[in-house]
Formats: sequence, C-alpha cells, structure tokens
Amino acid sequence: MPDKCKSRSPMAVQEGTGFVRIRGAREHNLKNIDLEIPRDALVVFTGVSGSGKSSLAFGTLYAEAQRRYLESVSPYARRLFHQMPVPDVDEVDGLPPAVALQQQRGSPTTRSSVGSVTTLSNLLRMLYSRAGDYPRGQSILYAESFSPNTPEGACSRCHGLGRVYEVTERSMVPDDTLTIRERAIAAWPTAWHGQNLRDIATTLGFDVDRPWRDLPKKDRNWLLFTDEQPTVPVYPGYTQQEVRRALKRKEEPAYQGTFTSAKRHVLHTFANTQSPLMKRRVAQYMVSTECPLCHGKRLRPESLSVTFAGLDIADISSLPLARLSDIFRPYADGTASRMAKNEAEHPEKAVVAQRIAQDLVDRLDVMLDLGLGYLAIERSTPTLSPGELQRLRLATQVRSNLFGVVYVLDEPSAGLHPADTEALLKALGQLKSSGNSQFVVEHNLDVIRHADWIVDVGPGAGEQGGFVLYSGPPEGLRQVEASQTRRFLFGKSPLPPRHVRPPSGWLRLAGVTRNNLHELDVAFPLGVLTTVTGVSGSGKSSLVSQALVELVAERLGHDIAAQEEEGEELERAAVTPASGRIVGGMEGIKRLVRVDQKPIGRTPRSNLATYTGLFDHVRKLFAATKQARARRYDAGRFSFNVAKGRCPHCEGEGFVMVELLFLPSVYAPCPTCHGARYNAETLKIKYRDKSIADVLGMTVDTAWEFFADEPPLHRPLTIVREVGLGYLRLGQPATELSGGEAQRIKLATELQRIQRGDTIYVLDEPTTGLHPADVERLISQLDGLVESGNTVIVVEHNMRVAARSDWIMDLGPGAGDEGGRVIASGPPIEVAKASGSRTAPYLAYALA
Repeated sequence: MPDKCKSRSPMAVQEGTGFVRIRGAREHNLKNIDLEIPRDALVVFTGVSGSGKSSLAFGTLYAEAQRRYLESVSPYARRLFHQMPVPDVDEVDGLPPAVALQQQRGSPTTRSSVGSVTTLSNLLRMLYSRAGDYPRGQSILYAESFSPNTPEGACSRCHGLGRVYEVTERSMVPDDTLTIRERAIAAWPTAWHGQNLRDIATTLGFDVDRPWRDLPKKDRNWLLFTDEQPTVPVYPGYTQQEVRRALKRKEEPAYQGTFTSAKRHVLHTFANTQSPLMKRRVAQYMVSTECPLCHGKRLRPESLSVTFAGLDIADISSLPLARLSDIFRPYADGTASRMAKNEAEHPEKAVVAQRIAQDLVDRLDVMLDLGLGYLAIERSTPTLSPGELQRLRLATQVRSNLFGVVYVLDEPSAGLHPADTEALLKALGQLKSSGNSQFVVEHNLDVIRHADWIVDVGPGAGEQGGFVLYSGPPEGLRQVEASQTRRFLFGKSPLPPRHVRPPSGWLRLAGVTRNNLHELDVAFPLGVLTTVTGVSGSGKSSLVSQALVELVAERLGHDIAAQEEEGEELERAAVTPASGRIVGGMEGIKRLVRVDQKPIGRTPRSNLATYTGLFDHVRKLFAATKQARARRYDAGRFSFNVAKGRCPHCEGEGFVMVELLFLPSVYAPCPTCHGARYNAETLKIKYRDKSIADVLGMTVDTAWEFFADEPPLHRPLTIVREVGLGYLRLGQPATELSGGEAQRIKLATELQRIQRGDTIYVLDEPTTGLHPADVERLISQLDGLVESGNTVIVVEHNMRVAARSDWIMDLGPGAGDEGGRVIASGPPIEVAKASGSRTAPYLAYALA
C-alpha cells in the first residue's frame, strides 16, 4: 500500500488551469488523498466495488462543485435544491461547474415519463398547439391543454390517470358463503374496529350469522355502499335477540358506536391514511377499469380532437422513439406531403411545424444513438432501469450545448449490451468535443480502455480501500501491481476450464405475450445456469423478470404482488398480466426466488445485519452474557428499535437532525449516545470487550474474524464476504446501499438457507456495480446454487458471465418492435457461432 497517498502520474502536471487539484480528501473511506486530474478529458475512476471511487467522484468532486454553485444562489431559492453534505476535503482547485448523471430514479410517480425527463413532451405539446390539425370551428388550445398533468388538459372523469377506480360488492365481499360475523365484508377493518362494526350492524337489526348471499339485496347494498353514519348503542358479543331485549329493558350499553359502510371506509382510508401498509390493504378492494370518457388516453376530448400526421397526441406518445423519428423527419427537411397545402393556407403553421420537427429529430437522433429507440414518450420512469434513465439524461445533456462543464457519471454502461456501448462512447465523445470534462465511475472494460486518464482506487474495499493506486493515461496502469483492474485490462484473463452441465429437465412456456413478446414459445433448461442475453430492449426482462416469474409464481401459489413497483397506488399504470402458460416442467420445481435490486429497506433502521438475520444471533449472544443475565436483560434489550434498550434522545437513530432552513439539514451524532444508538445501561454489557454498538460498527470482514468461534454467525458472514460485501459495516443503513449491493445482500441471505434444491433463482443484471474481480466471485456463488440442485436464470450483458454459463438464450435481433424473438439457444460455444445474433461476436471474443 502506498506510504503517501499522492497520485502517481507518468504525465507531467502542467502549470495553469488544465487540472483539477484535490488536497486532503477524507470522504467515507478515502485516506486523506491528494490528486490531480485533467480537465477537458474522459477521466474514468476504477477499482473494486466499495474501494472509494464514488466517494471521490460524487462525494467529493461533485458535492464540492454543487456547494460552490449553490453559494451563488439566493438562500431562499437554495431550499428548493436537494443539497448534498459538504465534502470532507481540505481543498479543491480548478473545478468547473458540474452536472451529475446518477443511477437514481428521482420521483417514483408514473406521471414522470420518458417525455418529461427528455423535454420531448414539451415540444410535442407546442407542436400540437401551434401546428396541429384542428376540427373546423374549434378554437386554438394552448400547450397546457395537451398535458394530462394540468387542469386544462386532464380528462374530467379520471383526472388525467387514464383509469377510474371504484369498489364493487364482489371486490369487497370475495366469499359470499361467509356470514358477517365470519368477516364476509373483507374490506371492513380488521381487529377491534371490524368487530365494532359487526356489533353495530347487530344493533341496527342485521343478521350477522346468516350467509352473505342469503341476505336481502337491499340490506347488502346498504351495508356496503351507504353514506349514512348512524350512531347506536353497542352491546359487544350480544346476539340479535339479546340486543333487542337489552334495548327493550333500556340496558346501559358498553358505548355508542358510529356505523361506516365498507365503501366509505375503503375510500376514506385510501385518501387520508399516512400508513403505506393501510393504503395497500384497502387498495386491494378497489377495482380499476379504463376510463370510459378518454378510453385511457388521459386527456379531454377537445385535446384529443387535434391531430398531427393523422395521430392525436396520446397515440403519437405511445409510439417507439425510432418510429417518431421516421414520422417527423419529412417535416424537418420540408419534404412532407402536407407541407405544400399548409404553406398555401397557413404559412405560419408550416414554419412552426418544420422548426419544432427539426428540434425533435435532433433530440431523437441522440437517443437512437444511445440505443433507446424502443422506448415510447409515455413510458413512465418507474418502469425504466437505472441505466435507461441515466442514458435519457445523458441524451438531454448532449443536446444542451453547454461548454466548460464537468459531467460526473455513475456507470453509464449499466444495462447496456456490448453493441450499444459503442454508441455510448460516441455520445461521451460529443460532450468532450464540445469542450466539457467527464468524470466517470465505471467497471466496463470497454469504457475504461476508451479513457484519456484513469484514476484507480483501492487496493481493496471499505477500510482496505481509499488509496489512489494510480492516476494517469491508461497504459501506465500496466506497471501497478497492487491494482486489481490491471489484470483484466491488460491481457485477457483466461476463463477457467469448465464442464457444461446437462439439463435435468425443461420448463416449457407457450404463447407468452408481454410488451414486445408475441405468442413466444420457449424452453428453459432446469438444473443449470442459464444466461438470457440480447441488446437493451430486446425483451429479456419482459420474458424472465415478468412473464416467467409471474407464471411460475401463479402455479406455485406465491404472492408476488408484495414486490410492487414504487409510486402512488392510484398513479400506477395498470399491470397487464402476461398471457401465456406453462406446458411442462413444473414437476421438479418447489420454489421461486427473485433476487432483484430493490432496496432492502426504506429507512436507516434497516441494515445488513437486520435483513440477513445476523443481528438476531448477535443479540442472543449479548443476552447470554453473565452481566445481561444478572440484570435480566433479554435479546430485545439489544435492539435499537425497542424502547428499553435504545437511546431515549435519538430513539435509536444514532443521530439528530438540525434544520438550518436555507442550508442543507445537518445530521449530527446524538449528544446523548454519541451515535451509539443505545442507552448507557445497554452499552455496559460487553461480549469479549465489545458493546453491541461496537459490533454494529464492525465491517463484515472484521466481524468474520471476531465471531470465528460462533458457527451461527461465522457461516452467514462467510457467505456475505464471498459475494464481495466484506467491506460493508453490519449496521450500515439500507438507505446508503446501491441497488447492486442490495441485490447481493438478498443473494447472500438466500445462500445462507439450507439448500434443498428444486428452486428457480431469477436475477436481473446481478453484475451491476461489480468490478470484474467481484464478478468472478459472483459466478462461483451462482455455480454453488446449481451444484445444490437448483436452477439459476440470469438476465445479463456481461459476456464473462454468459461464457461461464451452461446455456444461453439470446433475444433480438434488435430492440422494441425489432426484438422479442429467440435468435439462438444452446451452450455458449454454439450461440457464439449463431448468425444474425448481435451477441455472438462478443461472446466468441469472451470464449477465445
């Protein structure tokens, strides 16, 4: 490890302003580093996962650039920005203004779309407003009238959602053979409140012990749909006859209760509850149907009556971007057939149409170059992968014509097929030729080879990282033996010899239709590792993560609705079930596990230790100590979520938030527990001289050594290390984890379980955020699952994973409408020879 953490560059650092200079960077695990990197160049930050690359690029450089910019903004306006914490660095010189393009979803609402992220929607609305074909006699509409998100444009029936939501007898009473006492009205609340309503119904004279379907229609309708809320005396547990007698005798009731119909309860709870759990519970009793007024198009009739190229704005927004480019190109170059007519009747319309069409085509060309031609303008952002979303933002920046800016990008190649990476590099080249700098955090070797300058951080992850091993032109990295990037970048690392395992059976699907898949028949081999490949948008996720998962889950009786997409319940696009069926192969499948990249928790209280179950064992060890037994402390005492053990001041958070109004809120360690999260009495209990807070502060690697004599802890910690997460702290909040880290924690949790075989594991791009060295470890884990008698299916662009698989299914040949077909299927060596496959040449190179 270097003795002084200065960059070692073979290139003489010039005097002047051509370099960004960093002095004393200590953000996260950075070890007080000094660094000089050139401007107006493509600078790639490399290193193993967790080495400190993002801490340097985003946590230091971008955070400092944002801080400087916001200092020029009025304090009042500053409140509107999401402000990053001030970086822990002594000095940064020569840093231009910066734009960050990260893999973050931003707003999870479905009202955010491809069109809104790229501003294409704004151009389209202006086009329809100023150059659209209006029905005779209709007055001109402003651009706002073509947006479903404004009062001027939104359909009056569905308020711009495209769907209407209502409750029905069938949705609220799923089993009409039950009595009211047996909870026939499932939509009513559970526990005491539900019992209260049943007792009120008895007082009101309804027979709660008669099957629902035998009750008079008038009674059923009143109980479900009335807006009346009578208040009556309640006699809990009384029968109808006993209530009548009590009322006759004027017996004192237990209390006065107010009736609420099932419909009123569902709608009121949905509209007013702050609990996501309650909202989700009542949402299941609401039926969603296409809006009868706008037919799902979300706009007012007068807005939909305006057309361009024969299409209304909703229809044109549903077309793939590649098709839009074909439609607008003739208008942009003035060759469209309607031009002559327009020039004669409305010359101003022709000019407007041509100018807006030119802008649209220019913007669309960049998106097509980035391999996004299969997306539609109306596609909501929660349905996009992080990589797709980042490339949309990149396309917008390429068109912005800014000069002298630093673009800080987080793995722009994520989710990209090797064939599409070339287009990405072309877009980055355009930004550079416009006089901009690019600081890119990246693991993709093709992007790294394209760099003008490499900053390699390491040598390991977490505490073993945080040093700059090399900073300079790519060729110089060849001499740095401590670099793990070096052995993959120079000279191919040969694939270890392997025997291709034969399938133990076949899972056959027929008639699969979803997105761009149409009546597809496929067979997945069982008992082996299968990689599904294809260009971005070819239909891989539609086939595996959606259709396959849903069909297998339905056959096994699994509930996959629990893993819902983010966003407001009513704003979610209606999920169309995948049509298709399983026609064979389910006999040997007992379980389905989907290992996705969704967060393991949405609050800092969820962490690696709690999610994996490690913390349960740790708390039991502390409760079993002599001190704890003497004080009668149980395992619950050592949870920071339980009042008896946690710090009363910060309630187990470990920090307190200081609101500074015009500046970013500051999170300071709790003055009472100093960040330990527990009260003083709990922290006095020691296990081998360590408190419970000390253990939570350990990295997985440190804990693995510390708990070497505790098999219930040592084994799961070993697995977490083997998936490349040894650098994470046990108590690291879920909110600080990347999607790739969350996915690997889920995989480690699954690997801890005793393997019984007969399980299908589905992973979508598990190598996201992984250094090539960590990819090797991941493949070993997947192989271990297969050796235990399971089936593993991964959707992946990494050719090293594909080459190490037993079977490959390649989709394509292109994206969107040009994809959705199985181009080749077989062992890697056969697929590498397939003609017409865009994957084959890259696979052949990986196998060579």
